[in-house]
Amino acid sequence: MTRIAFLALLLSMSCVAGARELRVCADPNNLPFSNQQREGFENAIVELLARDLGATVEYVWWAQRRGALRNTLHAGKCDVVPGIASSMEMLATTRPYYRGTYMFVARHGTPWSRVATFDDPQLREATIGVQLVGDDGANTPPAHSLARRGMVGNVRGFTVYGDYARPDPQAAIVDAVADGRVDIAVVWGPTAGYYAARHGDALQLVPVQPWLDGPLWPMTFDISLGVRRDDRELRRELDRALERNAAGIAAILERFHVRNVETTDTAAHATAPNVPTP
Repeated sequence: MTRIAFLALLLSMSCVAGARELRVCADPNNLPFSNQQREGFENAIVELLARDLGATVEYVWWAQRRGALRNTLHAGKCDVVPGIASSMEMLATTRPYYRGTYMFVARHGTPWSRVATFDDPQLREATIGVQLVGDDGANTPPAHSLARRGMVGNVRGFTVYGDYARPDPQAAIVDAVADGRVDIAVVWGPTAGYYAARHGDALQLVPVQPWLDGPLWPMTFDISLGVRRDDRELRRELDRALERNAAGIAAILERFHVRNVETTDTAAHATAPNVPTP
């Protein structure tokens, strides 16, 4: 081996040894957000940011259930968690990369396709699909909003985690609207847009209004990447990468039918349905 070839080999070995990894915790079966085949929009956004930072993505797969953050990010198994509500207290968050909202999903041409608020009298005549978490007070805002209006009897519950035995666990609530098992559903926006697109033009999506139902139940959320509170430099790097790649991220969101809500209101910083609980 020549001296030049030997030096080139040493240089390539050094580059491999020093290659940067962006350790990301994500759900392995949670389309449209992420899956182990890297087919979700959060996978695509993370890959885009990693390329910008000269890094490769190393995933730590963990289902988004209670305890997910404690067992992943805070256990040091990963450094970044996508899909976190901005200003979530237990971690530091980047600038938002989209603003999502809950959507009413109904079939075109039905009386429920024009519903936009929980106070619409048409809802009292409807069977309403709702994403539910549990009965311990950690339920989704739409579930609470319907309950406080006395419409529990109208609700048909669908777990926010979906049927984990399927490759598309959260599709069921949108499919139930399409095939008539429920008249209307209230679905987190990215889930609604992604699965409604599978039904062509059959379904109508209307953002829930207003964005805040009373003092407690926001329907709109800024969504960020989460890092540990002491990872200040990583947070700054990700903020700059998000800014540089805003157009690319917008294109990814559009491709996955994720509506980026524009509003003059301040979006909520509470727990959105795709955010793992501590």
